[in-house]
Amino acid sequence: MSDVIVRRANDGALSPVEQEAARICAELIRIETINTGDDGSTGEREAAEHVMALLTEVGYEPIYLESRPKRGTVILRVEGEDSQRDPLIVHGHLDVVGAVEKDWQVGPWSGEVLDGCIWGRGAVDMKDMDAMVIAILRDMRRSGWKPARDLIIAFFADEEAGGKLGAHWIVDHHPGLLGGAKEAIGEVGGFSTVINGQRAYLLQTAEKGLMWLRLLARGTAGHGSAVNPDNAVAHLVEALSRLKAYEWPLHLTPTTAALLQGVADLTGLPYAQDRESLDALLDVLGPTSRFAAPTLATTVNPTVLSAGDKVNVVPGTASAQVDIRFMPETEAEVRAVVDRLVGPRLEVDPIHQDWGVASPLAHPLVDAMTAALLREDPDAIVLPYMLCAGTDAKSLSQLGITCYGFVPLKLPANLDFTAMFHGVDERVPLDALGFGTRVLADFLATC
Repeated sequence: MSDVIVRRANDGALSPVEQEAARICAELIRIETINTGDDGSTGEREAAEHVMALLTEVGYEPIYLESRPKRGTVILRVEGEDSQRDPLIVHGHLDVVGAVEKDWQVGPWSGEVLDGCIWGRGAVDMKDMDAMVIAILRDMRRSGWKPARDLIIAFFADEEAGGKLGAHWIVDHHPGLLGGAKEAIGEVGGFSTVINGQRAYLLQTAEKGLMWLRLLARGTAGHGSAVNPDNAVAHLVEALSRLKAYEWPLHLTPTTAALLQGVADLTGLPYAQDRESLDALLDVLGPTSRFAAPTLATTVNPTVLSAGDKVNVVPGTASAQVDIRFMPETEAEVRAVVDRLVGPRLEVDPIHQDWGVASPLAHPLVDAMTAALLREDPDAIVLPYMLCAGTDAKSLSQLGITCYGFVPLKLPANLDFTAMFHGVDERVPLDALGFGTRVLADFLATC
């Protein structure tokens, strides 16, 4: 590994490259890139232009593309030591979900440093990773070191609304920009947790698929005082009740099985595929179980309801939107169960559907990520896990690209990290950002 790769300062302070990652993270947080989920967004172009400026300043020539006005994606190809190898995609996204400012201890768009953390919406989802990548790229250019192979760097738009105007659009309209790549890293993995006193880093090797559906019930409109057996709201509520009452069977993928077996090995608890044993293992994970528990089975959550506009009027229609997360390659059987539970009275229309992702547990990229983590934290262990949510890996996987989540962060044991995602008081510790910058640079130099 080259001597110019990011190193921690001798006094334990952040190195210049780590400081730059922190500065860029704060700058990106201050750009309100809110994705409203209805094809609208604020600030994505401004953030993309800021990224372009940071890259062009040191001599790179990134490409800027818009799927719609102001919905910008930045792509850059970086030459590596061995350009004969397949390039590696390193991807992030610049959009974020909204935030209610009055609920936060500090302004969600402040990028303020408080209690050793950078605070603000996007601090972990995922402007921290964006900033680390940009700082490392700038260091490469200034110091003259190269990654082990060519990199395709992508900062996508629209991830928080499924990526149809970002990664999906690039895959559908400009796949040549990703040409030659067979592997990719992005969010959400590489963060640490503590299991029975042992620090463990969780690499994301899989993620659930998503199925967003709109249910529409039709009935007979009328006066609220009348007897009405054909009430659309009642039809809808009954269908939703059946959906929520259904107990989806356990479905442990190889990734989830490996994670729970690792927890069992660390704790001495039995690993068996029954609810009692699995719940005991999840309890040991503490707040991290927020990510792990939903990976045991399909989940269904009604999220949006719409019916009527006056208390004494029975509406003729009622609708709901439902968020379903399923295991890779099970979408057909899950949809069949949903249709049966909802029944023939309701209309079921897709809003958005995306595939699950399942990447090999044994893979050279996994070995490289593991090695980079353990060089920085040799007493730790590394385990795989499945993300219950979704990332732009779904889009890239449609090109046959093997995808992993790798945003390395060594976190304080008392930080409820999983609550940061779309939560109040989102923040990332400066030390964790420095750690991630070092590990990511090491990985890119050796992968």
